[in-house]
Amino acid sequence: MNLTSGLEAWDSTGSLWPFDNAFPVTPIMLVSILLATLGRTRELRQFFDSLSAQTWTGFEVVVIDQNSDDRLVHLLAKYSGRFPLRHLRSPRGHSRAFNVGLAYATGDIVAFPDDDCWYDPDLLARVVRFFESNPNCSGLTGREVVVEGFTSGGRWSRRAGPITRENVWRRAITFSMFLRQSLVRDMRFDESLGVGAGTAWGAGEETDYLLRAVEQGHSIHYDPSLVIWHQGRSGPYDANILSKARAYGMGVGRVLRKHHYPIHSVAYHLLRPLGGTLLSLGAGRIDKARYHWSIFAGRTGGWIAPREASVSKAASRLISGSEANLP
Repeated sequence: MNLTSGLEAWDSTGSLWPFDNAFPVTPIMLVSILLATLGRTRELRQFFDSLSAQTWTGFEVVVIDQNSDDRLVHLLAKYSGRFPLRHLRSPRGHSRAFNVGLAYATGDIVAFPDDDCWYDPDLLARVVRFFESNPNCSGLTGREVVVEGFTSGGRWSRRAGPITRENVWRRAITFSMFLRQSLVRDMRFDESLGVGAGTAWGAGEETDYLLRAVEQGHSIHYDPSLVIWHQGRSGPYDANILSKARAYGMGVGRVLRKHHYPIHSVAYHLLRPLGGTLLSLGAGRIDKARYHWSIFAGRTGGWIAPREASVSKAASRLISGSEANLP
């Protein structure tokens, strides 16, 4: 897919990219690609095909399989001759799976793709160029691009620059992260956060991870011209979507509390979805209003829940009760 037109609106001022197309590409850096997967096969074929087309061949793939069956065995056998591929098993949980994979990642750079995303042919080459040209940077993030008819889950910053506590929310998502081995070697994901964690916190694991890295003094750069294709969300605002919105909101609220964000920052994150609720109601979009309200109630519940609680029944009741009172 051609991204040229899609990139014209994105400002790379402050970018650290070397733009010389003649930059030598030789496999002197290894990229470890940690792919946590559950319930998908067709999407994995698309991702593996995009890896087969990479101009940078210095990479390995570590598949962390959370399926209870052997649905991936034949698929992985098909691609094992195209690039180095390791098949691991893990209990369910996004953060849990990545922690399993990190123990086996041998690359200089580690990537964390979703199992429904895919790369342009030059993506890994561009990532390697960045790290070779910027030895003091511990990480690089890009932005999500979704295909026509699908919706992105986030609002992306248009300007390149360092990730901070204030802007991390608009400059990173798990599958857009590329981190040096020197950063990930001694850091693991918080397994109470993220999809499949078995807690109320259905998101926020990558934000928490990057915040801890920044707090430790690591420099992580964001560039919107580095794009990762993602299937995104489509379909109506049904009960499943509302449930996910609440769970993701709970995770964001949890991270806000865990990292002691000041009240004005918390208010911003709570008021945005509340504003979306009111605007949608004004436009007569009750379904979309419920979606924004679910996010608002989830963030509120995640933030007010006690830090020591792995699952907040009180927060869950708050969400359910608040949603029931929505006009």
